[in-house]
Amino acid sequence: MVKNNDQELKEVLDQLFKAYGWTEKMDGVKVTNSWGKVVGSIIANHTTNLYVKNKILYVILDSSVLRNELYMERSNLVKKINDEIGKKVINEIVFN
Repeated sequence: MVKNNDQELKEVLDQLFKAYGWTEKMDGVKVTNSWGKVVGSIIANHTTNLYVKNKILYVILDSSVLRNELYMERSNLVKKINDEIGKKVINEIVFN
């Protein structure tokens, strides 16, 4: 008797990430990688650091003026980032 264990690679990786608790970390990497695409190169160049923790994106900028402008647009940015990723990955953005 031959067993058919055919699964798509995506399914296998999803199961592996869930088993080891890597799903949130991978989602965080996707968010940081898409930051420049979502906000554009000018804002990305003024971003010194960004990371995701507990569904909150922390963004460190080198311009206080830009920080204030982005603060006003944070709900739109959350939506754009989640749309870019294809699922709800972040709930909030904190600018420092």
